[in-house]
Amino acid sequence: MTNTPFKQIKKHLSEDIPEDLIKKIPDKWEKIGDVLILTISKDLKKYYKTIGKAYSEILNCKTVLNDIGGIKGEYRKPNVKRIYGTDETETVHKENGIKFKIDPKKIMFSSGNMDERLRMAKISNNNEIVVDLFAGIGYFTLPMAVYSKPKKIIACEKNPTAYKYLCENIVLNNVVDIVEPLKGDNRITAPKNIANRVIVGYIGETNKFISTAFDCLKNRTGIIHFHDKFPEKDVPKIPLNNIQKIADEKNNTAKLLKFKHVKSYAPGIGHYVFDIGIEKI
Repeated sequence: MTNTPFKQIKKHLSEDIPEDLIKKIPDKWEKIGDVLILTISKDLKKYYKTIGKAYSEILNCKTVLNDIGGIKGEYRKPNVKRIYGTDETETVHKENGIKFKIDPKKIMFSSGNMDERLRMAKISNNNEIVVDLFAGIGYFTLPMAVYSKPKKIIACEKNPTAYKYLCENIVLNNVVDIVEPLKGDNRITAPKNIANRVIVGYIGETNKFISTAFDCLKNRTGIIHFHDKFPEKDVPKIPLNNIQKIADEKNNTAKLLKFKHVKSYAPGIGHYVFDIGIEKI
């Protein structure tokens, strides 16, 4: 039988934590660089430091954070608390050859979106200009720049902390000649009539930004990658209807090229991405 890291952790902690509580230690985690994020039951509060130490040693992490409240606010800041290790939580997370410099205490990083980052890495080409309306630290921008090498990616980001890491990551991944970062609200900063492809990688009230995505497209023709969460029963009809309403207002047609379930968001609700082909009537 495979001696998995979790089995090692459980065995190690069984010496310090009562049998009725040991079954509550988390068997899932998110490792970002050398920082680990756990979600630990309040029943185990007395043992937080002991638990953090065990996970840190077995999973080789410098810091362990406890997720105490998910993501908060417009900038989607993680609500976490350090339970073990150093206060220095800045790290470099490596994925598919891309380096993401990040502070998981200040900025979210979703491992559940990895497949979509891989897809975005290969979807463009060197003839395209791309606008990423919610670039964050470069989640989709960096893989696309490194592997697809489009003419230009204009990466918009409003959150000052995320923008700082975006700029650093552009240098770290040697794509300064491809990626142009723009700080501020994309409805104001995003360039118009320029892009062949627009990424709208935002969850919640995404419809507010679809009109901006249309305006970014050159001659209002191209592809929009539109993310949001929807009840599974409504997909793809409702999202496509929402897009078509905006297309009608702009004298465009919107054609569903593909849609994909990115990850589960809540029971019966999924995070989806829709590839929409836009053309002028």
